[in-house]
Amino acid sequence: MQPIGKYIIIIGVVIVVIGLIVWLAGDKLGWFGNLPGDIRVERESFKFYMPITSMILVSILLSLLLWIFKRLF
Repeated sequence: MQPIGKYIIIIGVVIVVIGLIVWLAGDKLGWFGNLPGDIRVERESFKFYMPITSMILVSILLSLLLWIFKRLF
């Protein structure tokens, strides 16, 4: 059970680092979520937003980070 504790701590640290980046550089990340391919429909009483391109970018970055993490450990 001890390796699980290490992984939980590492995941927590990663979440804190991502939170700090978003908090400190939030105004510089305005382009994220407004990429070409993100679907946005706004009507009088209806709003729909599907960030397809943004989520593909997040998926690629997370896959790359997990691949690097797996290679190092």
